[in-house]
Amino acid sequence: MTRRLRRLSGHALLVAACLAGPAHAEKDLAELSLENLMGITIVGASKYEQKQSEAAAAVSVITREEIKAFGWRTLAEALSSLPGIYTSYDRQYVHFGTRGFNLPGDFATRVLIMIDGNRTNDATFDAGSVGRDLPLDLGLVERIEFIPGPGGAVYGQNAMFGVVNIITRKGQNLDGGELNVAYQDPQRLTEGRVSWGKRLDNGLDVILSGSGMHARGEDRYYDFLDPDISGVARGLDGERDKEFFARIGRGPWAVELVYGDHRKYNPSGVGSVDPPLTPGQYQGDRYTLAQWQYQDKLRNDTLQVMARLFVGQERYTSVLSYGSLYSYPAQSDWWGGELRLMSTALAHHKLMVGIEYQDNTRIVQDIIDLAAPEYSVSIPDSGYRVGVYVQDEWRLTDTLTSTLGLRIDRNNVTGTQASPRAGLIWQADPATVVKALYGRAHRAPNDFESKYQEAGYQTDNPDLGGETIDTLELVADHRLGNDINLRASIYKWTMRDLITLGKTEVDGEELNQYQSGGTVQAKGIELSADKTWRGGGRLRGSLSFQDVRDAADNRLDNSPRWLGKLNYSAPLPWGGLRLGYELRYEGQRRALGDTWLDSYWLSNLNLVADKLARGLEVSLAIQNLFDQRYQHPRSANDWDIPGIEQDGRSLRLNVDYRF
Repeated sequence: MTRRLRRLSGHALLVAACLAGPAHAEKDLAELSLENLMGITIVGASKYEQKQSEAAAAVSVITREEIKAFGWRTLAEALSSLPGIYTSYDRQYVHFGTRGFNLPGDFATRVLIMIDGNRTNDATFDAGSVGRDLPLDLGLVERIEFIPGPGGAVYGQNAMFGVVNIITRKGQNLDGGELNVAYQDPQRLTEGRVSWGKRLDNGLDVILSGSGMHARGEDRYYDFLDPDISGVARGLDGERDKEFFARIGRGPWAVELVYGDHRKYNPSGVGSVDPPLTPGQYQGDRYTLAQWQYQDKLRNDTLQVMARLFVGQERYTSVLSYGSLYSYPAQSDWWGGELRLMSTALAHHKLMVGIEYQDNTRIVQDIIDLAAPEYSVSIPDSGYRVGVYVQDEWRLTDTLTSTLGLRIDRNNVTGTQASPRAGLIWQADPATVVKALYGRAHRAPNDFESKYQEAGYQTDNPDLGGETIDTLELVADHRLGNDINLRASIYKWTMRDLITLGKTEVDGEELNQYQSGGTVQAKGIELSADKTWRGGGRLRGSLSFQDVRDAADNRLDNSPRWLGKLNYSAPLPWGGLRLGYELRYEGQRRALGDTWLDSYWLSNLNLVADKLARGLEVSLAIQNLFDQRYQHPRSANDWDIPGIEQDGRSLRLNVDYRF
């Protein structure tokens, strides 16, 4: 029997053992109802509360219970369980891909990442953080909403392939203190978190949390196709992270602060550093995000009012080797506000209007030769964007609802752009919902793409235009009884004027330059199923096909055609244990240089014991259970190697104590 067949047999046996669990589940365990899961309201699709069946999108929700059941520690790990989503890791950043689009080295600039409705994408790179650089501990997350497809009609910039809205826990949910410690090997990772939350007698809801992580990383051999520079990166894979979160709310008012300081060292030569195994190289990000928000209902609950003010700051730091050590700090500061009204006064209509403004007061990119600081270069800039949007959710009949929306955005880079949205939702019968959807979204180039220039390496492109994506989608949801939900989604999207890194000649010298003009088209289908058992078991699976091609009809880089997901959790019949098992399949990916990286299967296992003592929860997670060897593509700016090796099997012991 081949090694691959043995692995597949192991997967099948483990899944079969898991599926036997619900029949022996203990009766005193909390029951998990699909009806309750499907009844969770979401706010990310239209900026106001809706049931999933009412939203003009194929919305997915990840609950806090799922995060605990599978032991996920990053947003990327949680989102990777959903249809059509995959990630890449270059041992610096985790890069997010959905529906076949994840260009090597892309910083998720085409997906909007929010924490409680406050965007985290910065003003320099437009990066959406999904790894450890996200400035929020996943232990503070109540649920994660993923809204695939263009969200430009509501959100504007970045919302081209989807919107991720992270809803945090409130003080009344925590209702006391929480202590978490964990250790993971062979990454030699330690981390901890202390949180306290309460709803006080005067109605004030308070939550405070601080966390930290430090990993020494693994010593790996890297082959840079040159024996003089290849070798083992000893002590170069380290990582550290510090985070703080605070929220105070009372009635309609809330104030929130998010802070994260992350640093990752560079073992794999990312960025074509030369020589690649030089100690002390790293990239880091420090985020500070704050918002003040007011939400209330007026006029006998027929008028919802939301007003917020926000402020953000991102500090990118790095030390990289190019003959000598260089630093490339980037700083961005922004502030803004939003006012939104949603009225139900008109029969059969939910009419929303809003205005949003963001002032990027300071964007600075620096190039510092640490051996000769006097030759430092600074690239300062600033900018703004303002958007006005309107949406009408109109119930045409008892079974037919339309959603029509439009947002007009203006910024200092690409001028004025329109993002329309249209949806028709048909409640065919009590168990079946069909949605026909269309949307358009725009993205203006970020400062790094249009303004960055470095002698002998890259030149700016002040005339760089923006990107546009149009998406058509048909979604069907069908419920079989109260315990099975089926979904099918068929989509087609076309992106025009794609911004990519190209080459241009300046004074006889060939330099890198971000350029636009390319067209990319995709078609795909996502099939998913969700099954629950009365004893507390749940099985969620999906199969996705995505065919993405450029104007020359070539498959896009880093775009697996097939994705398969299986997530199963259930109480076990002994010891008060709960099991979470995850199986993922990712098809071949085309890497740079027209090479192909093999498809692979990944299995992750998590065991949770919460009955050892009052308030105590202990879990053991085994990532990459069968020690699968696999690679992710490098970016065009990295060393010319086929791919970047990913982590093998690792064990993580996690202890939570509530007091």
